[in-house]
Amino acid sequence: MDKIFKALNDPTRRQLLDALRAKDGQTLTELETQLAMSRFGVMKHLKVLGEASLILTRKQGRFKYHYLNALPLQEVIDRWIEPLLTKPAAGGLIDLKTKLEGDTTMTQKPDFVMQTFIRCTQDALWDALTDPAQMGLYHFMCKRVEREGDVIHYYRPDGEPMLKCRETALTPKSRIDATFELLGEGMGAPSRTVYLIEPQGDFCSLTLEHYDLTFPVVPGEGVADGWARWAAGLKTWLETGEEVRFSTTMEVPA
Repeated sequence: MDKIFKALNDPTRRQLLDALRAKDGQTLTELETQLAMSRFGVMKHLKVLGEASLILTRKQGRFKYHYLNALPLQEVIDRWIEPLLTKPAAGGLIDLKTKLEGDTTMTQKPDFVMQTFIRCTQDALWDALTDPAQMGLYHFMCKRVEREGDVIHYYRPDGEPMLKCRETALTPKSRIDATFELLGEGMGAPSRTVYLIEPQGDFCSLTLEHYDLTFPVVPGEGVADGWARWAAGLKTWLETGEEVRFSTTMEVPA
């Protein structure tokens, strides 16, 4: 918590966060052009933000891309602001390098990256991500989730299909590659997701990378908001066993 407040206690670092909020996944050169200081100075500020986990980096080829990580800020909100405002908590996810040789994600920049840390076993997290019965207990909107072979179907409260995901590659307990197809008019072309699980003692880190999005990612809206609500439900389910839906304006039936 101290590192977060230290990182935020500087107008330049806040400006860098604002820049990433406006456009996620920028290089050092892109960020440098927005500040009246040397490249070395920008690097020092990025290092402080990185140590506070407020930004994440992903290297692709010769370039390193920087992403805003909302999770630490959400933890501050949950601890100091949430009890006063009683607003729904949102979770988050972070960036980790993939390790599969020949994977196309090694040469492609993700459009969206988030991470969360969950106090659970690797087996429990894997099961929660692959078992449709559990998915229906923590998804922010879809109580009904069904598997048909390698395809997972998500249904809205009114029974209409909302999302279809096809698992394209599985590394047991460590990685899931899947398509991501929102159903309905104006939902855009199918995209791709990668889930990365890394055990770290008595908890696990879960990283989400989302590729091939055909619309801009806006923090707090659309796909970014949906993943935050999804992650919050998943974390609550695994850590407490409680079925909580951080739903949108659409009510989910009991």
